[in-house]
Amino acid sequence: MTVMTVGRLLSEKREFFEFFPLLEGVGYEKYLTNSLMHRPGLALAGYTERFAHNRTQVLGQTEISFLNSLSDEQLDDRLERLFAFDIPLFIVTKGMVPPRKFLDFAVKTQTPVIQTNLSTTELITRLTIYLDNIFAPQTTIHGSLVDVYGVGLLYTGKSGIGKSECALDLVERGHRLVADDVVKITKKAAQVIVGGPVEKLGHHMEVRGIGIIDIEKLFGIRAIRLQKRIEVEVRLESWDENKEYERLGIDEHRTSILGVEIPVVVIPVSPGKNITVISEVISMNHMLKVYGENTAQRFIQRLSEEIARRKTTYTYLEADTE
Repeated sequence: MTVMTVGRLLSEKREFFEFFPLLEGVGYEKYLTNSLMHRPGLALAGYTERFAHNRTQVLGQTEISFLNSLSDEQLDDRLERLFAFDIPLFIVTKGMVPPRKFLDFAVKTQTPVIQTNLSTTELITRLTIYLDNIFAPQTTIHGSLVDVYGVGLLYTGKSGIGKSECALDLVERGHRLVADDVVKITKKAAQVIVGGPVEKLGHHMEVRGIGIIDIEKLFGIRAIRLQKRIEVEVRLESWDENKEYERLGIDEHRTSILGVEIPVVVIPVSPGKNITVISEVISMNHMLKVYGENTAQRFIQRLSEEIARRKTTYTYLEADTE
């Protein structure tokens, strides 16, 4: 699980979010456990029964104006109720400063308070996108990921089957390498998974007999991508004479990665077989299906229509004695 502390958020994204800590060093060790934002208007008004205290709390102009309108007794009562919860972080927008008592309670409970010059809407939009990426489900898969004609093909198979060699050949033909050997996969949306290289490997590739090569240095910046949506898994396996392989393509086989189903194409590898050209065909055929054109189904439909037409014609002519 990804660990994100307030201190890490400040050190990595202080300039991007225009952050300024109002209490230097206070609560930096607290963990952010999700990407959700919350504006604690009802909690400040005294209703805390369903207070989402485990989210990042955003105080905008409305909340600060409300706090400033309270009497000292009312403010003490509301702040005591508010800070009774273990709150990970307060962010005050538009460069505003909360009342002094608010900061005193924050120090007492070791709750971080950060100021930003961004508007409330812009902060919530930016921070949600950033934290969504941090907390998105992730996994790693042994394989290679290549952008072929705009389609992300994930090559899998046992070690030594030829995944890296296929990826290298595709790069030489003008396609773009995303990751080799280890692919880091992140679930970006309900039906979207995105792959990229792990930080330590980058766009290096191991080619048996040669060793480690740097694709970016050899082929240039246009030969790589930092990330790509994974749309098809291409599973390479050794040719087995006793196994039935797909020949028509009527039944689409699927696999699941992080709960997202994608098509899987099993390619038997044998000497002299051009996996690179087959990969380009897989990519183009997938795009045809995306645009609603299924060649295999269209072929079966036309074949069925032709058989029905000939049967009708034969029945008509069978009794014709002229």
